[in-house]
Parts: sequence; C-alpha cells; structure tokens
Amino acid sequence: MVGESAQDPGWDKESDLVVVGSGGGGLTGAYAAASAGLETIVLEKTAYFGGTTAYAGAGLWLPDTDVQRRAGVEDSLEDARTYLREVVGDYEAERRDAYLAGAEPVLNLLEANPNLQFQWISFPDYFPVRGRCEGGRTFYPVPLEAADAGGFAPLIRPKVELDRPGTADGTERLDGGRALVGRLLLALTELGNTEFLRETPVESLVVEEGRVVGVEARGPDGATLRIKARRGVLLTAGGMESAAELRTANGVPGSAARTIGPRGGNTGQMIEAAVAIGADTALLDEAWWCTGTAQPEGRAGFLLGIRRGVIVDATGSRFFNEAAPYDQGARALIERGIEVAYLVFDSAEGDSLPALVEPDLPAAENLAAGTWVTADTVAGIAAQIDVPAAALEATVEEFNGYSETGVDEAFHRGEDPFDLYFSVPPEGDEAPPNPALRRLDKPPYYAAQIVVSDLGTKGGLRIDNDGRVLRPDGSTIDGLYAAGNTTASFTAHAYPGPGLPIGSSLVFSHRAVLHMTAA
Repeated sequence: MVGESAQDPGWDKESDLVVVGSGGGGLTGAYAAASAGLETIVLEKTAYFGGTTAYAGAGLWLPDTDVQRRAGVEDSLEDARTYLREVVGDYEAERRDAYLAGAEPVLNLLEANPNLQFQWISFPDYFPVRGRCEGGRTFYPVPLEAADAGGFAPLIRPKVELDRPGTADGTERLDGGRALVGRLLLALTELGNTEFLRETPVESLVVEEGRVVGVEARGPDGATLRIKARRGVLLTAGGMESAAELRTANGVPGSAARTIGPRGGNTGQMIEAAVAIGADTALLDEAWWCTGTAQPEGRAGFLLGIRRGVIVDATGSRFFNEAAPYDQGARALIERGIEVAYLVFDSAEGDSLPALVEPDLPAAENLAAGTWVTADTVAGIAAQIDVPAAALEATVEEFNGYSETGVDEAFHRGEDPFDLYFSVPPEGDEAPPNPALRRLDKPPYYAAQIVVSDLGTKGGLRIDNDGRVLRPDGSTIDGLYAAGNTTASFTAHAYPGPGLPIGSSLVFSHRAVLHMTAA
C-alpha cells in the first residue's frame, strides 16, 4: 500500500509520483509510472474522476499510429508536421516535434494493456491546408459498459447532460471521455501500485532547496495532508475556465458561467501555485473555443455540426461559415465583439435545433426562458430579436438562393469536408446541390441565442519537451511537471484538429514520466 513504508518525518504520505488531476492525461501519467514499477498517488479535487476528459468525446489526435494503420488510414509524421506548421506556424516548433514523436510511444504503452482499447472513426482535420489527412487522424476509446468498469462507473463524472441536472445514476454506459477514464482506472487498479484520493484539493507545492518535493492538500475531512513525491509532481488539473476573476484578469473572452468545463474544478489553482514558486506562463487569454447555445439557467450548451439555418448578428447579416469547426465559429464572434448572435432556422426538423448540442434541452424549455423565440414569418423573428426585418429577410432570401445553386458565394459553406460531415440528408430526402445549404422556408421559424463558450482554457504553465515546468529565464523547476490544460498549448491561437487537447495531454504526461524514470 502506498504510504505504508517508512517515510520522512513531517509527511503524511509519500510516493514516487504525485499526480494532481484525474483526467485522461493525469491517469495516463499515473499508468506510465505504475507500468514502470513506481508508486503513484492520484489526487482529485472533486468527488468524481475524469475532469474535462469526462465531458469530451475523447478523440485523440495522435498521428501515424497502429490505430490508423489497422483502419487502412495512410498517414505519416512528416505530413502531420506539415499540417501543424501550416496551421500553427513555427510557434514552439521543438515541442510540436516532441508531441509528434511521442504519439506512437504513448499509444503503444496503452494498447499493451487489454483494458485500453481504441478505434478509428473518420472525422476531418479542421483546416484545408497541406498535410491534412483525408478522413482525419483522430481515434477514440472503445465504449465500456458500466457493469464492466470494476465499480468505477458511479465515481466517474457523468456526461454533461446528466451531470448538470444531477440525474446520473452510475448505470450509464461509459463512452467518449468517460470510457477513456474508466479504462485507465481499470488498468491502474490491476497494476496495484496507485492510490486514488478524491475530494482532496492541492493547496500548495512544497519546495526544498529549489526542488518541488511534494504537495500540501486538504483531505475530505478538512485536515491538511503533506504528501511527499520522491520523483516528481505532475500537474494535470485543467485550466482556469471556471474562475471568473482569473478570466477577467487575463482577458479571457466569454464567461465562467458559459464554459463547458466541469463545475467544481478547473479554477486555475495549480497554475497559481506553480507561479507562486517561480513558474512562467503563456497564452493566458486563450481557450479551446466553441460556439454555445445560451441555456435557461445561464450556462451554455456545446454547439457543433450545424445542418440548417443561418447565424446572424445585430444587423441581421451572416458573418461566417456556420458549418465551420466550432473553434472558428467562436473566434468569429470574438473578433466582432459579439456577445449574442442568433441561429435562425425553420421547422424542417420540427422544433429541434438542427445541430448537435450538449446538453440538448427541449424547445419548450428554451422558449419559456426566452433563449429561443419563434414566429410564423422571418419578419416576426426579426422583431423578436431586434434586428432589421428587411435585412433578415434579405439574408434568408440570399441564403435560399445559394441553396438552389449549391454555392455559398459569401462564406463558402459546404465546400470543405468538415462542413459536409454533419450534413447527410435524412433518409428519403432528395439531396440538394449542396447538403450543407438547405432552404429556410418551412414555418414556424425559430431563433436561438448563440454565445461564445469554451471547452477549457489552453493557456497556463510553460513546459519543455519533457513536460518540465519552466521559469521565465527558461530554466526548469526541478521535480515539477505539467500537461494538458494546466499548460500553455504548443498550438498557440489555433485548434488544429479534433482530439488534439486530450492527445497532447496524454503525450506530455507520458514524456514527463519517462523523464522521471530516466533521472
């Protein structure tokens, strides 16, 4: 049992590695350490394992691995490097290359355990540039039945649509990020040298002679726990998306109320703790942006895959390609300084939003709260959302013209494979010239409030190629490592592809542990 061996005075527990956070990256780091025979303690601030990963689809953008090869997907690290260079430029080029080099090793480590199974599902990269992989580079954890999760299912953060209202009962099948977390917990339990402590937030890092040697945490009973880390501390505690004051102080657009990040965590506490001992930061105003639907309780739903309708600003005009990846849509709102835009759609799909939304609330609930409005005419919609009726009618007429020709002359909607991914015509429907351009002509009409949201911040601690936390002068803080949204992403101001946030968290958690074991 971890912590039962002889330990230094003044420590309540000790271990080779202390991992702060229990998302995909943190548990991967713990698994890498446990696989190497190291004792590990995983500290989770909340009552649930999983962090942001549990809300995610848990796509992993890890190029040129056996998962792609099994699916017959042709890829190469050089193509992936070209793609990232085209999208991101040369920002942190060395860390980009370390990420690419680390993709296959972390996947091989995980797949060596039969509990950790992955499958490739076609999903396009987000940008039409050189190096793009046809069909995408992203793969996903295989779902796991709750009964096969070794008793962990009730302890893993529920999917967002069940977590927010508190309606989960622990019997739901684990898919997406919950499957990844469940599978990692099973694998770690079988290895037997990892201790999990939930409801144990870390309050500070313990430093001796310039080296991080452990943490001070608060246990569920409120008592202070001093936990020694013989090899190192790995911070994978998410970003600061849920901390309103930190968002404001660092100029992060949007609001803590409308983040898709999980409640109770991701308040930037570990970023601040590292800064307090001399760590450097970058990209503190950045996030993994997404468009969101304003929801009655003041939060937002994650919006993607718009199949029908147009998004308009206060002038009643379109201002971007609505079918583009969600990060690009949110950035379009941010760049124009728009707090609320409107998705205007018709009743071709009944009273359902013609897109994917998590959580997806009933139309009646949204209409009662005023986050949606409805009318029998486009002019009636314009009156309710306070935009010029003539302008909105002209926008809809122009869009319907594009539907006839199949060409969006204004924003090129439907020209990219990503635009078409969610636009498959319903069975029996006659395919239009461009499936991403469907006429708006079936009353009643609706307008849903669209806001800036995020899947978590992506600015934080600066790290090197091995996940070591850096000081402003570029030197490393001995004993301190970080990965995931606790760090500043090497992707800078871009979101290159589905699964890159979690994929990079896995890679740099693994690289951190490799560095510890080599030291």
